[in-house]
Amino acid sequence: YHIACLATDDEVVRKLRERKRRPSKPFALMALSVEVVERYAVVDEVARNLLTSPERPIVLMPSKGGLSELIAPGLDLIGVMLPYTALHHMLLKEVRDQILIMTSGNEHNKPMCTSVECARERLSPIVDYFLHHNREIVNRVDDSIIRLTGNRVTVLRRGRGYAPMWIRLPSTLSKPVIAFGAELQNAGAVAFRDKAILTQFIGDTDELENLEFLDRMLRFFSNVYKIELPKAVIVADMHKGYSSRRLAEAWAETHGSSFIEVQHHHAHICSVMAEERVEPSRKVLGIAVDGLGMGDDGTLWGGEVMISSFSDYERVGHLRPQPMPGGDRATIYPVRMLIGILSTFMSDDEILDLLRRRDLLKGLPKGEGEARISLTQARGKCPMISSVGRVLDAISSLLGICLERTYEGEPAMKLEAAAKGSLLRMEPPEIRGSVIDTSEFIERLLGAEGRKEDLAYTSIYLLGYSLGELSSKYLSRSDYDAVFVSGGAAVNSILIKGIEDSLKGFKVKVKLNSMVPAGDGGIALGQVASMLWRDLDEITDLSEER
Repeated sequence: YHIACLATDDEVVRKLRERKRRPSKPFALMALSVEVVERYAVVDEVARNLLTSPERPIVLMPSKGGLSELIAPGLDLIGVMLPYTALHHMLLKEVRDQILIMTSGNEHNKPMCTSVECARERLSPIVDYFLHHNREIVNRVDDSIIRLTGNRVTVLRRGRGYAPMWIRLPSTLSKPVIAFGAELQNAGAVAFRDKAILTQFIGDTDELENLEFLDRMLRFFSNVYKIELPKAVIVADMHKGYSSRRLAEAWAETHGSSFIEVQHHHAHICSVMAEERVEPSRKVLGIAVDGLGMGDDGTLWGGEVMISSFSDYERVGHLRPQPMPGGDRATIYPVRMLIGILSTFMSDDEILDLLRRRDLLKGLPKGEGEARISLTQARGKCPMISSVGRVLDAISSLLGICLERTYEGEPAMKLEAAAKGSLLRMEPPEIRGSVIDTSEFIERLLGAEGRKEDLAYTSIYLLGYSLGELSSKYLSRSDYDAVFVSGGAAVNSILIKGIEDSLKGFKVKVKLNSMVPAGDGGIALGQVASMLWRDLDEITDLSEER
């Protein structure tokens, strides 16, 4: 089911946001034709070809205005698709502007409805009218979402039109593999011989219905491709708290299957390696630019330089680990993450004074009291994280761009949207040995003068530049001809430009994901690929492997 409404009426869009309890997350649009899209978005040749392709994905394009600003608040891109059924054509021909919001028919944080009963029960408080069909919806598939990163096509969500199209692996697996992906933005996979088949977009598996959907889809694919589960290898993320991992462990125990865990960012790099059909015995240089993943050392990673093969990796560089006061709460309220970083070079009084002067205490539900608690946590025991995503979140809050995350990636996305300026005369973060000092970088940013647009652009660009610069230390030591970049932030055009510019003198290519999402929706492909060049017959239970 979709929920449709007018896209040019603020009051209508405001009602939809209130009823759906979706304060800021952008809504997808459907337009009758490319000509209609061109009224509201900048459509280049690549976007035109994507819009009119048989897959009919949602394509993110620069907005021209003319629509309700409540559709994608704080963002400079709008996502539009063209009709893919006759009903859509008939409907859009009759509406005033020939463009509608066409968003998922679901409750907040729940899967999309696929039955009349679900629609009536869950969507009645949201919509005014229903249009049902007598054909049963057998399988839920979300719309696919595509964007351009620089001038390259990247996938944000792989669903209708693309899944479950199989991907050819660069080598042959010795045993079937079932990969359970990550926790958020999940997709799973089954693989055999030289083929990997990813499920459609599943969603966040910390929601029980999505976890059950993952279980159902992997059982369906295992049955369709006649995979004998006792002979298969079950692969899951290293993070023991993930629901998807617990499901994988239950499968392994129930069916007597072998079980192995794969480090989150190694899987990200392996996903690009698989797409590029890297020889299984070859090592590559990779950069993981991500939000969060469990590291070997028990800390949280997300800004790593790795020398990686499919079967193994070495972490040779990373961002400086920073305090993450309150753990997951710091991802929702990025001012907490900012406080964690500031605590590494400022006193409590200096930090509180800064938060007051910049009016950032409003970014914490309990104001100054919560800021003081965050300081205590940052200077005591709290998770440590070396994540690009969390640094971008902290900068977004520091510049007053986004003080609360209401959907995945919001602070970093709004920071990128605000970055319409130019590069300031500011040094990139200091590299000390194999560590990028993000504390010194934030301290430098505090003293920088310039428009918010320039500061936003400069901070993203220089963070990317420093990661490329750190990776370049290893280019002269081997015959690497490419740097493989993946992770949730690998769709940020400015970050990628920074990496590319820092590597220009080395004549290497920067490889990005193009077939699966660079974020966690592509993890399952990396988990499958990490089984290449391993003797899977020797694997019994390697959950404590590293």
